[in-house]
Amino acid sequence: MKNLESGGTSIANKTSSYSLSTSLDDTLAMFRQIFSNDGTLRIRVIENAKCSSIRCGLIFIDGMIDRNQINEDVIRPITSYQFDESERSGTAELMDKIRKQVFNVSDVTDFTDLDEIIAAIISGKTVFLLDGYSGALSISAQGWEIRAISDPITETVTRGSREGFTESMQVNLTLIRRRIQDSDLKFIFLQVGTRSNTQTCLCYLESLASPDILKELQERLKKVEIDHILDTGYIAELIRDEPYSPFETIGSTERPDTVVGKLMEGRIALLIEGSPFALTLPYVFVENFQTSEDYYMNFYFASFNRILRIFGAFLSFSIPAGYVALVTYSQEMVPTQLLLSIAKARMDVPFPTIVEALLMLTVFEILREAGSRIPTNVGQAVSIVGALVLGQAAVDARIVSAPMVIVVGLTGITTLLNPKITGPLIIIRFLLLCMASFMGIYGYFIGMLGLVVHLMSLRSFGVSYMIGVGSIRPQDIKDTLVRVPWWDMYLRPAVIGVRNMKRKSSRNKGRQ
Repeated sequence: MKNLESGGTSIANKTSSYSLSTSLDDTLAMFRQIFSNDGTLRIRVIENAKCSSIRCGLIFIDGMIDRNQINEDVIRPITSYQFDESERSGTAELMDKIRKQVFNVSDVTDFTDLDEIIAAIISGKTVFLLDGYSGALSISAQGWEIRAISDPITETVTRGSREGFTESMQVNLTLIRRRIQDSDLKFIFLQVGTRSNTQTCLCYLESLASPDILKELQERLKKVEIDHILDTGYIAELIRDEPYSPFETIGSTERPDTVVGKLMEGRIALLIEGSPFALTLPYVFVENFQTSEDYYMNFYFASFNRILRIFGAFLSFSIPAGYVALVTYSQEMVPTQLLLSIAKARMDVPFPTIVEALLMLTVFEILREAGSRIPTNVGQAVSIVGALVLGQAAVDARIVSAPMVIVVGLTGITTLLNPKITGPLIIIRFLLLCMASFMGIYGYFIGMLGLVVHLMSLRSFGVSYMIGVGSIRPQDIKDTLVRVPWWDMYLRPAVIGVRNMKRKSSRNKGRQ
């Protein structure tokens, strides 16, 4: 087993003094010692009804197998099969006959290495032992409770698929395979985590994905040194290009249709056992404003919604900094009537504008976090009603001014337009706010310049993060600020390194 040899030192050290024996009783005693103090280990000894010399043993973890399948396809056949009297127990020929003729299981593997046998038991497989034979059969009969396929909570849509990934990687791969019925779809399985031995899968279309990016991803996964992986977020943080940037350079989604769309553009998806979220890479900046629903509705309306999201992201980090800069340093840029109204509202407020802004924004973030940690219905009430009640109470108490409540309210609403980059927007907002409070409008523009420079310097597996944003090639910008009709997007994004650029077959060239 790969991880037992490279990183699983605890198991390797424990099993180094053990070896498989031809005696069934000795082998079972050895496994009891290896899995000592593990109350979930189950060992079953069975004999053939017609030939008592054929003694067998089953080893499995309780709760990780399909008991009905083991009973019907393994135990019943081995106990009732008519073995010949001439067949000697414990021979390789008898074990091979049991594997090919007796068992009614599709996936049975012959093992002689102890580490591989232990890994099979831990992963939920059933190990079959034969008295007199120093080897084992691994039977794939896993069966545990999994969550049913349901509507993805974090990416709800009004039109489109209602299926979301679950915690079972096999189910998730099936959801992808159902949508891409092509032999070109490939799956590469790896194990990550020296103790958890978490199974991961790389999904890609062989004729589209860049072999250089695929190789780079595999190299980075091999270099991951961590004892456990519980979610794809672990891997994303360990293999990303810019670990200290607030912007994600690896995409994350729990929608199978989104993953399929990325695969069709030449990207690579990464799934792990136990997580309903899949990673997609390379990941570029414009993907933060794209949703799967954009491709299911009229392209005019989809383009309008995308422009709203981009404009909302800009407003979410610009409104507080711009308000503070104008009111504190550049009052001459504000219309007179509006400036008088703001001054009147701030007349009895004891705090400077920057303190007002920081106070209200912090309270809003507290309400947002509280709303996301409690049940959905109650959380929405806490976020909305709490903001209204606290905002009105703060104005009545002359702690903050009414214009500041409006500023914070608009900031919060525009932030909700882009859930994929909520974190970066919050960080940028506070940084620009602090710079505007010290240098006014100049501080705001200096901060914006630094933001653009930072974004331009980011890479996602060698692909520029801002690629396509400033391009003048028509095919590069047909799915950025707006979404053009499908018949006009006849080329895949060249920036991803895709090998086959054409989306359509030759019979559609006339319309292109």
